[in-house]
Amino acid sequence: MSRGPRVAVVVFPGTWSDRDFAHAAGLLDWEVRLVWHAEAELGDADAVVLPGGFAHGDHLRTGAIARFSPVMTAVASFADAGGPVLGSCNGFQILTEAGILPGALLRNDHLEFRCDWQALRVERAAGAWLGGLQPGETISLPISHGEGRYYADEAVLDELERAGRVVLRYAGEPGSPGDGNPNGSLRSIAGIVNERGNVLGLMPHPERAVEAEVGGTDGLRLLRSLERWLVAQPAAAERRA
Repeated sequence: MSRGPRVAVVVFPGTWSDRDFAHAAGLLDWEVRLVWHAEAELGDADAVVLPGGFAHGDHLRTGAIARFSPVMTAVASFADAGGPVLGSCNGFQILTEAGILPGALLRNDHLEFRCDWQALRVERAAGAWLGGLQPGETISLPISHGEGRYYADEAVLDELERAGRVVLRYAGEPGSPGDGNPNGSLRSIAGIVNERGNVLGLMPHPERAVEAEVGGTDGLRLLRSLERWLVAQPAAAERRA
């Protein structure tokens, strides 16, 4: 692409990572449009981000009310057409509630809120958001959630594994005991993609890992993967130009 991506960042009542994503995108000279949840159109976006926060105060269930917002019809259509969508933390919860990704995010098994840097193992480096990473490598991203325990029935889990749709798992730091799972997620799942690989849901926050001064820059690698994916998908880019 001859320009930076145009990214629609969806804002729900209670969202708070929208400005963090806008800041991260600004470091890359991307064009960001904050889209209020009541809007029915995404504009001329090349990609869509559902950021973290507490949409509608997490009343009822996390993401259960947000799924009915008018903008979600546009998000689903964008995803169905092959558009790249990233849902981080609360965004991941909303994607599962909306049926765009399978499974659900439940209360952490220890019933505590966890906010820390987390080691993640890259299971598959593919799709719009992970193509710039290497399978088997360990990256570090922050987590900040009380309801991040990924759950699905065994048949769904087996299908995700078979299809290579489990793309990120929680991992322990080298030499540390245990598997590093901070919330009890089944099979230590931290991130999954849809069948086409254009939609990524993950509990960690890549937008908080874009500057070395605050702990690391692995989040930038996910965002730069989108740039490369859009260059390699000229038809998709032209369709949304």
